[in-house]
Amino acid sequence: MSFENKEGQNVPSASFKVINEKGLQSVDSDSLFKNRKVIVFSLPGAFTPTCSSTHLPRYNQLAKTFAKEGVDEIVCLSVNDAFVMKSWGESQEADKVTLLADGNGEFTEKMGLLVDKSDLGFGKRSWRYSMLVNNGVIEKMFIEPDKPGDPFEVSDANTMLDYINKDAKLPHAITVITKPGCSYCKKAKELLASKELDFEEIILGKDATSVSLAALSGSGKVPQVFIDGNRIGGSEELEKYFA
Repeated sequence: MSFENKEGQNVPSASFKVINEKGLQSVDSDSLFKNRKVIVFSLPGAFTPTCSSTHLPRYNQLAKTFAKEGVDEIVCLSVNDAFVMKSWGESQEADKVTLLADGNGEFTEKMGLLVDKSDLGFGKRSWRYSMLVNNGVIEKMFIEPDKPGDPFEVSDANTMLDYINKDAKLPHAITVITKPGCSYCKKAKELLASKELDFEEIILGKDATSVSLAALSGSGKVPQVFIDGNRIGGSEELEKYFA
């Protein structure tokens, strides 16, 4: 199967579904793309392994970095219904990406990227791709190669960011292990927030146990802060790190 690269062409006219505080709503392509810079990445299905483990989370993680590069919105598109997309986004905590449902495959078919996944019981779904749309015109497309299965080689967030600005600074990967009622934990989180740094919080008793804490940090004390794979330590060590 050959997929057409539509760089330089206008995005197709279509309507998408989304669930927000007003309920089930329609979003038309003109309002989504006109006078805006939008990243769209499309994938075979919500809750599927690659989509959940890598594709969506990384775009969500890099959302602030893309915003600094002038991107107005990041859209995740799939031939699923809006209820599934909303549930998936909440389960992934992907609050910085707009998840839109192309439930009937209208937009995906016009893009020439609607494929038959009947062998998996999926029916018609989207081939995996990403694109940068500038004022309704497709500036750049990254279409996964026509290979068996579900290739994931070029539509990732890092490839898109490298196209937009290869010198863009990537965000730090930060994890903080805390426990409820810990004043030092609160201090560490406030310090990270003051630096406008996003972080993942692992709460003892909810997300992990004291055994996990000891295994990861070699210490039984909280908080424990990790930045880019390196253990920083508690709130005092974090202050020294930034100093």
